[in-house]
Amino acid sequence: MFEKSLLSAKRVLITGGGSGLGAAMGRRFLELGAELVICGRRLELLEATADEMRGQFGGKVTPIRCDIRDGAAVETMMQAIWRDAPLDVLVNNAAATFIAESEHLSFRAADAILAPTLHGAMYCTLAAGRRWIAAKHRGVVLSILSTSTITGRAFTVPSAMAKSGLLAMTRSLAVEWGPKGIRLVAIAPGAFPTPGASGQLRPKGRDDAWTSRNPLGRAGEHRELADLACFLISDSASYINGEMVVQDGGAHLRSSGAEDLLQWTEEQWEQHRAARAKR
Repeated sequence: MFEKSLLSAKRVLITGGGSGLGAAMGRRFLELGAELVICGRRLELLEATADEMRGQFGGKVTPIRCDIRDGAAVETMMQAIWRDAPLDVLVNNAAATFIAESEHLSFRAADAILAPTLHGAMYCTLAAGRRWIAAKHRGVVLSILSTSTITGRAFTVPSAMAKSGLLAMTRSLAVEWGPKGIRLVAIAPGAFPTPGASGQLRPKGRDDAWTSRNPLGRAGEHRELADLACFLISDSASYINGEMVVQDGGAHLRSSGAEDLLQWTEEQWEQHRAARAKR
């Protein structure tokens, strides 16, 4: 379906690119000719992922350790990237979340989600955008959001707030930066299971029948999301700006995905809090 050169000559930064959906997108971008930069907090993981990608597809993959919660660290990373060549695409993928009764959230727990998911993505977007604008270089920002931007989502309130904030950023900057040659787009994935997200959002005791409630009766496959991302960042999507594409099999039309937690007892919540405290 995609030409092998679809993303040739495009330089792409993926935040949280060392694992999960970030790595899945990176592999597909590389396969279609892109040059990759992947960042995250664990350099060892990034280097292992970069080695695996090069071995499978060839091409250039540069791992950079960066805690995007730190605006100064983001600026340092962007300076290092631009010393070699400008980026063409930024993928805001890094995020954090966990389930919790909102009345039990401490300010530190809320900040642990808002800092990478909202602030980090904003820092990266502004750092890339100001460089593109200064150089009159065309660019694309793709943000990975969630269907909580449409439905809200109980028990993951800071995440729903952060993703909704990024949707507002996408729509606002699409208008402000569109005349400068910069597009902003987003994907709202449904269930695309990864070890990290599944461990946080599907702990022991949760209803496991959620796939049967999806209109298509299954979870998404990583390749499906990666293919959509490839299209949205490519020149083939050059007239799509400020839009969020939902990719969830229609699940959000039936449920926000958190209703089973309304049935949890206080004992179940206590067990969940105790399990989280051990991590």
